[in-house]
Formats: sequence, structure tokens, C-alpha cells
Amino acid sequence: MKLLDINNGGVALSVESNDKNAFDSKEISHPRPQLQRSPWQSLNGLWKFAFDDEGKCVQPSDLKQWTHLIEVPFAPESNKSGIGDRNFHPNCWYEREFATPEGDGRLLLHFGAVDYCARVWVNDQYIAEHEGGHTNFSLDITHVLNDSGTTKVTLWAQDDPQDLAKPRGKQDWQLKEHSIWYPRTSGIWQTVWVERVGKTYLGHLCWNCDFERWEVGFEGALAGDVPVCGIQIKMKLSIGSTVLVNDTYEVFNGEINRRIALGDPGIDDYRNELLWSPEKPTLIDAEIQLWSNEQLLDEVKSYTAMRTVSIQRDRFMLNGRPYYLRLVLDQGYWPDTLMTPPSDEALRRDVELIKAMGFNGVRKHQKIEDPRFLYWADVLGLLVWEEMPSAYRFTRKAVERMTREWTQVIKRDSSHPCIVAWVPFNESWGVPNLVETAAHRNYVVAMYHLTKTLDPTRPVISNDGWESTDTDILAIHDYDTKPQQLVRRYGPEVKLSDMLNHKRPGGRILTLDNYPHQGQPVMLTEFGGIAYAPDSKLDAVAAWGYERCSSISELEMKYTALLETVNNIELFSGFCYTQFSDTFQEANGLLYSDRTPKFPLEAIRAATLSDGGFCTPSRC
Repeated sequence: MKLLDINNGGVALSVESNDKNAFDSKEISHPRPQLQRSPWQSLNGLWKFAFDDEGKCVQPSDLKQWTHLIEVPFAPESNKSGIGDRNFHPNCWYEREFATPEGDGRLLLHFGAVDYCARVWVNDQYIAEHEGGHTNFSLDITHVLNDSGTTKVTLWAQDDPQDLAKPRGKQDWQLKEHSIWYPRTSGIWQTVWVERVGKTYLGHLCWNCDFERWEVGFEGALAGDVPVCGIQIKMKLSIGSTVLVNDTYEVFNGEINRRIALGDPGIDDYRNELLWSPEKPTLIDAEIQLWSNEQLLDEVKSYTAMRTVSIQRDRFMLNGRPYYLRLVLDQGYWPDTLMTPPSDEALRRDVELIKAMGFNGVRKHQKIEDPRFLYWADVLGLLVWEEMPSAYRFTRKAVERMTREWTQVIKRDSSHPCIVAWVPFNESWGVPNLVETAAHRNYVVAMYHLTKTLDPTRPVISNDGWESTDTDILAIHDYDTKPQQLVRRYGPEVKLSDMLNHKRPGGRILTLDNYPHQGQPVMLTEFGGIAYAPDSKLDAVAAWGYERCSSISELEMKYTALLETVNNIELFSGFCYTQFSDTFQEANGLLYSDRTPKFPLEAIRAATLSDGGFCTPSRC
């Protein structure tokens, strides 16, 4: 072990650190799993840190003193960061020096996510600003490198804790978390890293497979010095040891747009072996090279999958077949690390636990998850509904912020086969007057069509919960935990028209006037929320839920009865149970916050998969 000492105007901070090289990329998984190149270096670890509550500092030289050390990528509100301060701090500063990676070409600096606005200096020279707390950004810092052999990165992050006009999801605007809102996440909360690239390199790629034509769609864009012509892209696609494609294409004006025919395997049995699904998550590995005059310019690894999702009348379709969705709602928080996963293994374990409980998908609620979660969902086979974190005011600035960030989210994540639906709004959050105000309705309709424009291959749920406008799935939130009440509302004796014309829980109508239900699938996308809260904890903070049970046996009994009922309602094409794990004061998880099951996984799985004797091709 060794001590790291930082001189802060006479104040010395010391903290123990492992001798192991913090930049060894072999020690952590690649933060961008669908565009990997080697070598790269993680900058996670100890950084100098300081709060600037009064906002007096506008550049690094204004900061007189570094007061803390922080463990990146954990937010300063988290215990794991080494700070654990959840008071209001609208501004903070970070700084780190690292050995400049050797090599020619360009050096790129990547930030997975910084909440909410970030400005970056390298070697005391201003580089760029980024706004948006859930999306990545990359900077070419080649022009500010020096001959010292080290590089210094300084970052200022601004995150107004009470600003309700920015996409913030479940982050509380009050000092102490309350109701269904959780601790804030400020500053860096995903991996920081650097990589060497050539003068010309592949800056972006996107996969889009066509199930009907049996083609792999590939879009890419070159970056750096981009010639008009003279570049070739070599692509090798394979599944295990079987090579599907090994072709070379010319690149013009720095853009690649190809439809790659795989050759239809014909018979369904063999075709199904190549399809991706939760039951058989077959991935197609990709090796991509850029060449010019027999010189290798860039080399990356990626992956895709052959799968399609669509809506056919009242059913959700996966690979051309009806598929019943059994989702669980997941907030994506951990007790000591907040929105940042404690490790890559923790993300994988979450996917494994969700599947072990009998669910085939997850609705990531009010959070854009780390790409490593999507990677494990791709690899292990878990469907994902991706939902934009809400703002809570309707203003011009809020509209501009959400539109920009949502566009970036779709660009970043649309190549992941696990994602099967986009959700721009939840429960009219940020658009509270949908019924009365035309501007609110226009906003929701516009986001639905923008999403369909950017990605026409997936269903879009315009406003999950109620007050639907244009939508591909009619999503209903109903937290009545009495099975007989759900049957009265949605069972076979109820006419669909009667159900749609009456108000539901929350006092909201299901569809707005002039946006009638047109036969889309109906799903119960939030229900349950049963908390385990023993009598001794009834007055404790961590006891919130839509209904409480005082014993584990009562929780198991109620979950089993509720799931059997919902699985037995023919109207529904799927469901999403609330929720995966306890999250701070919410005690309504099937698991405790440390991911320990409240009752045996086998029993949870049996209840999740129960059909009550009702079985159709879409469910069995």
C-alpha cells in the first residue's frame, strides 16, 4: 500500500490506495461494449475533488483548494465515493493526472455520464461543455497534450438539486428523500476512460437487422481526418466458429450504410437457431477494420443479433410470433453506490436474478442504464424497456433538454437487441395538464413520432400509465392489490369500451379524446408494489409501499394470488410487476436492497409463471 498526498494550500489529504496500476483496462470491463478497440485505459479511481456551493469558480485557476479525494465513478452523495454528502451542492470540481498513453494518432477522452452539465479542461486548456446527465460524451484532446509524459484532466460539474425543468428521474429535489424519490446523483457517475485511435477511425456504428429479408443492416461514420474516398471497410460476422460474412466495402464521404445479406437458412428449425430471444440469446460477433492503401487504420469489435419486435393487432410479437411479456420494474439503485453499479458483476447478477424469478424482461424505470447492463441483457437474454428520466415542469427549456438528451439516448442504445420498447414519458410527469393543454399533448405526440422516426423498428409507449395519445401499447398502472378487483376491471365480463371510458387509479383516463384505442396490445405495466414491513418497522423510513405485509408468508401468498390473477386475464398481452428490489424507503421489492430474495427464488418463479389454467400460444 502507499499514501497519496495532495497539497491543498497547506492542507494535506492522505488516503491509502492499491499499488495496482489503476489504468489497467484488463481489470474492468469495456465501458462501450458495442464499439471496443484496444488499447484503452480506465481513469476510474481517486480524483481530487471540491465543492463550490457559491459558484465562484469559473475556471480551474479560480479554485484555491482541493478539499477531498473521491473514488470515481461514484457520485459524491454515495458512500462508496468516500464522501457520502447528500446536502445541496450545485457545483463541484474534479481533477486527475495520469500517464499519457504512448502511441501515435489521436487520444480520445470519454465520459460515460456526468450529471448534469460538465465543462472539461485538459492541461489547463478549456476543451468543451456537455449538457445531459444520462448520456456519454467524447473529446479529442490530442491538440493539448504536452511533452511532460502526463496529462491533467479537470472537470466542473453543475447539478442544481432543485431544478425541476431538467430530466432527473427519481432524484429528489428535497433535501431528504421522500415518498418515491431517492438521493441525488451529482457529477461523474459512470466510467471515465481514454483510448488511442488513428488519424482516421470509426467514430460511430449502428446495427439494424431485417428479420424478413434475413439481412444485417450496418451504419457507420468515420471521424478524424476523413477523406472523400480511398477507404475500405472489412467486416467479418460470425457465430462461434461459423463465419457468416467476410466482405470488404468501399467508403465514400466518411459514411457507411450497408445491407448485408446472410443467406436465408430456410427451414424454421435452423432459422430459429440463429435468432435472438430470452430463451436463446444468440449473438453475432463482428470484427471491423478500416484500410487505406493496404494500411490498417482502425480495428474494432462489436456484436449484433438477428431478431425483430413488432405489434400485430393486440399482441406483442418477437421474431414473428406472439410473445407474452413478463417484466419487472427496476429502479437501478444500490444502497452504497446509488445509480452507479458497484461492479460489472453486480449488473450481471441483476440480470441473472430477474431471469431466475421467471421474468423475461425488465422495465428500467426513470433511468438510462449503464451500457454494461444492456450488454449483459444482450448476452444472457433479457428484454428491456428503456424509459427516459422525467423532468417535472413543462417549460421551453425542459422540452429542449429532454428532446436533445432523448435523441442522444436512442443513438447510443438502439443497436442493443435486448431493447424492445422506448418510453419517453411516464404517468404524465412533466406534462401534468395533458387533458386540458394542447401544448402538453403536442409535446407527447411529437416525442412519440420523433422516437418512431429515429428508430422505426421498435414499439413506442408515448405515456406509460394513463392519458395515452398516439401509442403502440396501451400501458395501464393499477396498484389495487385485491385480485377480485382487477378481475372486475379487466376480466372477461368487462367490455373494452367501458373500461376505456372510465377513470382508473390515479384519477386519470386511459386515453385522451381524439386518441381512441385502435386495437393495440393492452398491458398492466405497473401493479403490485407490496411492501414487506414488519410491525416493528411500520413507522420506519424504509417501509413505503402500496400495501404492506407484516410477514414473509403473507407477502408470498399475496404475490402468488396477484400474479395468478394477472396471468389469467386474457385482455393483457403482458405485465410489469413493481418491483425488483427494495430501494431506499420503498420496501416493495421482491428482493431486499442487497438483492437477497425475500422468499425463495423458486417460489417467486413459480408464481411469476403461473397461468391459473389459462394458456394460449402467446403465453405458453
